[in-house]
Amino acid sequence: MKTGQGFLLVFSITSLSSLNELSELREQIIRIKDDERVPMVLVGNKCDLEEDRAVSRARAFAVSQHWGGTPYYETSARRRANVDEVFKDLCRQMIRKDIEMGRGRRPVEYEDRSKRKYEDHGHRYRRRRDKGKRSHKVGSCNFL
Repeated sequence: MKTGQGFLLVFSITSLSSLNELSELREQIIRIKDDERVPMVLVGNKCDLEEDRAVSRARAFAVSQHWGGTPYYETSARRRANVDEVFKDLCRQMIRKDIEMGRGRRPVEYEDRSKRKYEDHGHRYRRRRDKGKRSHKVGSCNFL
């Protein structure tokens, strides 16, 4: 937990106790990270088992709102429903937090063209030695 940057708190919609256990886990994360705004997503898994549902959507959403508006998704690992969306949301939160903390990667802007010569030597395209693919350099980023 100490080194984690973002957390998916996953429970089964077929088990109310699994949702209740997440509250303590969330409190541990916040205590260890010493930050109320840790990137976090609440995930109700097994949405393909609707007939066995023990946690209503309204209940899970109420928990997410009580936790300060933590995003809530329902997923199915079996059908891969909403799995990608959950990870994208968490990654967006992590990137947003990095930018707010001043750790985000931003393109370097140069005032003087002579400072750029070490970067692109005036060539628009150049071969990468490690992969042998063509790349286009813009600022400090490579686009393949």
